Amino acid sequence: MSFPGLPRMTGWRPIATILILAGAVAATARFAFGLGATTNLSDAFPWGLWIGFDFLGIGLAASGFTIVAAVNLFHAKEYEPIVRPAILTAFIGYLLVVLVLIIDLGRPDHFWHPMVMWNPKSVMCEISWCLMLYTTVLSLEFAPIILEKFNIHAPIKWIHAISLPLMIFGVLLSTLHQSSFGSLYLIVPNRLHALWYTPLLPVLFFVSCIASGISMVILESLILSRGGRDYLPTPLRANLAKIIAVTLAVYTVVRLQDLLARGALRELTTLTYYSLAFYAELLIGFVIPFALLLVERIRTSRRGLYAASLMVVVGFAFNRMNTAITGLEQYPTQTYFPSLIEVFIMLGITAVGFSAFSFIVKHFPIFEGAAVAPGLHHTAVAAQANPGFLSPDGGDLEPS
Repeated sequence: MSFPGLPRMTGWRPIATILILAGAVAATARFAFGLGATTNLSDAFPWGLWIGFDFLGIGLAASGFTIVAAVNLFHAKEYEPIVRPAILTAFIGYLLVVLVLIIDLGRPDHFWHPMVMWNPKSVMCEISWCLMLYTTVLSLEFAPIILEKFNIHAPIKWIHAISLPLMIFGVLLSTLHQSSFGSLYLIVPNRLHALWYTPLLPVLFFVSCIASGISMVILESLILSRGGRDYLPTPLRANLAKIIAVTLAVYTVVRLQDLLARGALRELTTLTYYSLAFYAELLIGFVIPFALLLVERIRTSRRGLYAASLMVVVGFAFNRMNTAITGLEQYPTQTYFPSLIEVFIMLGITAVGFSAFSFIVKHFPIFEGAAVAPGLHHTAVAAQANPGFLSPDGGDLEPS
């Protein structure tokens, strides 16, 4: 698969097709036979891989509200070239999360109940509404890209007229539910392991999603860059890296101080199932990339910044999966491992996301210099084709 604006992805199409078909078969089995017969979920462990995937997808999609807020609310116009890719990433991420939630619901035909059956004291109600409303906001922010493709300009002017309140509303919604995902686990203080349970979970969830969201933007920019023409110029990447480093430092200090204040640091003095999972999460996702990003040579090096950003994303995935799964296990008496149905559905939905991103970038001006509604989003840099999919710039990994 190869087209302007994206790297050549040799062999990706057949792999994606297989994963999507396997996911479709698995989803059919889930709806035909129910959760009990097709998953390893139970009354004792009702949330598993899919909830962790939701947390991961929502967090990585945080690039949408962070970049939009930086460019349009705080006037950091130098980041305009990455607004559209960030919006697209967030939009696809939220749609996938909605799809996973429908599959994960015991009664998916009742998905509409939060719209009319309000429970203002429920965190789940707040998350449901924020998820629905922010997905709607992302639809409106993404709509001009579709409309301009077909030369439909009247709605673009209308969207431009409400762009400022729309963006403020979107940032507010995203901030609320990014932190509210952490609030879900405040109701199980005696179930979630002490290394992950804390009253500060909402704060930690919010701070970590900022670092992971920006890291995803950097990874996208490095994958979609080649030679001397950068999708995101080195100075801007270096500035983003500084923001990530500060965010990682804040997160790590707050996390360790919280463990100390609650007397939970003693859980780390011996090597156990839980302490090893915690060390992997903290070292890979926070401490090591923070140390790397302190070095200017690494911040300005494609290879160094690629490695640091990838570690942040991987560590973020560990954090969300540890919170959703590891911390709730009563090892070794009660553990959870997803069934093949759960795994195939997750992989299939992930493949749908990558395929949708590829299709949209191929057919719509995501990385081109065309403007979306004056004053709403402008992109000024066209992404260059990259001969290597996983290499940050197709082989030239020296500092720019």
